[in-house]
Amino acid sequence: MRRLANILLRTLAGRASRTTAGLTVCALAAAALAACSVDDDHDGHDARAGSGQVRTYYIAADKVRWDYAPSGRNLITGKPFDDTANVFVKSGPGRIGRVYWKAQYRQYTGADFRTRTEVPSQWKHLGLLGPAIHAEVGDTIKVVFRNNLDRPASVHPHGVHYDKGSEGAPYDDGTTGDAKADDGVPPGGTHTYTWTVPERAGPGHMDASSTMWMYHSHVDEAADVYAGLMGPMIITRAGMARPDGTPKDVDRELVVSFQVDDENQSWYLDDNVKSFAKGEAPAEDAPDFGDFEESNLMHAMNGFVYGNLPGLDARQGERVRWYLMGMGTEVDLHTPHWHGDTVVIAGMRTDTTTVLPATMQVADMKPDNPGKWLFHCHVNDHISAGMQAVYTVGAAG
Repeated sequence: MRRLANILLRTLAGRASRTTAGLTVCALAAAALAACSVDDDHDGHDARAGSGQVRTYYIAADKVRWDYAPSGRNLITGKPFDDTANVFVKSGPGRIGRVYWKAQYRQYTGADFRTRTEVPSQWKHLGLLGPAIHAEVGDTIKVVFRNNLDRPASVHPHGVHYDKGSEGAPYDDGTTGDAKADDGVPPGGTHTYTWTVPERAGPGHMDASSTMWMYHSHVDEAADVYAGLMGPMIITRAGMARPDGTPKDVDRELVVSFQVDDENQSWYLDDNVKSFAKGEAPAEDAPDFGDFEESNLMHAMNGFVYGNLPGLDARQGERVRWYLMGMGTEVDLHTPHWHGDTVVIAGMRTDTTTVLPATMQVADMKPDNPGKWLFHCHVNDHISAGMQAVYTVGAAG
């Protein structure tokens, strides 16, 4: 195919006149050549190599005490929480409030899992999300996973290539022995997940230089994710990555997850009632049980509500790449909207996009408008429930 495109290009170039039509023909031929110049191996396993590194991440699932609004205020309005916000953030008898026990993927420095890796300032905005895993097409990712929880957990990736021993999902797939050890790592256990990064895991023909996939626990998927076990994985095109795997044509990466965290379905509901609701919760047949369930629907961005998400910072003229993802259920139809600036998604200019459960999008921004700008889900009910944040664009220089 590539040889045919080269012949076509040479033939057309030789015959084309210096007219607009001739140049258009040449341009079309060049585009055909570019489209055919990708790797011809359709199974993706022998894709053009990048750095070929083995990138090892030591990640544990830890129980954490999580505050959805650590400032204690609505940072969008700059005022104390009003009655609408207090539906979700006020604690007391029969109400958990804004603080919950949750599970979180956290990175460590080595296989002994004694020392946590300090989160760099540019990644503080990840909040409840697990660490950003970076790799380049041609690399191998190893996740050494320690389960520090009191129930089985796993790490299931999207997009990359893995065998049955690194899938991280239990179901009747006909496997036994070592191929089942990944399904659910027991409390106190460790398992190494190995994922390779073929070209089909990297950016496609119409994509930018990097794309994002997610990883999450898949033992009891709904409860695992609602408890907090989810994170981003960013794959850069071969030849386009810095040594750390980040795309070299991007100045700043920002990852934001949109999800209505249903704490009613988390493993820790009973623990949260005991710890933060004074041990009281209405019975299922009580008149206020529906209000209790509603209060536990935390409309969060990276685990924060009402403007409490920190670290969405950029500078005027920087090349900023936003990675957006969603999880949840049928209420999780989200429409992220940026005030003040616009983004490009799949070659199209916009300031609002759509994210559904288990979907991911890449949006490129070159901010030209310094200031403090609203970034929120545009679904009305989600706005009032706190799915709002602020991003800041500093002046160039």
